[in-house]
Amino acid sequence: MDRKLALVTGASAGIGAAFARKLAAEGFDLALTARRRDRLENLAQELAARHGIVALVVPADLADPAAPATLLAALDRPVEVLINNAGYGLPGSFARTAWADQQALLQLMATSPCELAHAVLPGMLERRYGRIVNVASLAGLVPGVPGHTLYAAIKSLMIKFSESLHLEARPHGVHVSALCPGFTYSEFHDVNGTRERITAGTPRWLWGTAEAVVEAGWRAVEKNRPICVPGLANQAVAALSRLIPEGLALEIMASQGPRYREA
Repeated sequence: MDRKLALVTGASAGIGAAFARKLAAEGFDLALTARRRDRLENLAQELAARHGIVALVVPADLADPAAPATLLAALDRPVEVLINNAGYGLPGSFARTAWADQQALLQLMATSPCELAHAVLPGMLERRYGRIVNVASLAGLVPGVPGHTLYAAIKSLMIKFSESLHLEARPHGVHVSALCPGFTYSEFHDVNGTRERITAGTPRWLWGTAEAVVEAGWRAVEKNRPICVPGLANQAVAALSRLIPEGLALEIMASQGPRYREA
């Protein structure tokens, strides 16, 4: 089959669904995974009918350590594009949240995407073609805030992982990029119950759409840029965070964090 296969995690909504639509329009076949089968099936039917591509539905919970291997075993074709997008926020202070919940967050957003990349990378290197987009966050480029304690740490890890993998894969035709959006209109804040707090605390010009994020992210990985921060406002925030002394930056986050996150 001439069409390449793209695997999109967290494909049932938001940035994941927008990536699926973008890649289908670009002529890729799709393997769509998330926990909600009904949403995946509706999206797969829509994209197959509109673009004449094959869209496979493979429901999985990547918080389960066995899920990455099971997911890949269900595919009978090599993965040539990997979009590591699945994720959520876990509000609340570190001490007052259960370790099992924190462990599931780490598995879903750090271990599973690294395992998927590790599994598909050898084939990409051999074929001298591959695209890996790790959906990180602007939060991984600025100092941490109270609440959602591991979220920024995980996103920072994914950025550094992407940078190193970018350098390793660059000579072999494989492109790796960390996509670092800021506030994005999606279901993300609905899932963790913070939409009202977030929207009340941030100006509208700081928000972007999932479609705009995906357009920027796909351009970046096609051009083999290791990091993509979509939007001028987010780029300004990332730049300022590097210029402000660390102690001052932490105090700013300490004062502003409660406006957006449950400590």
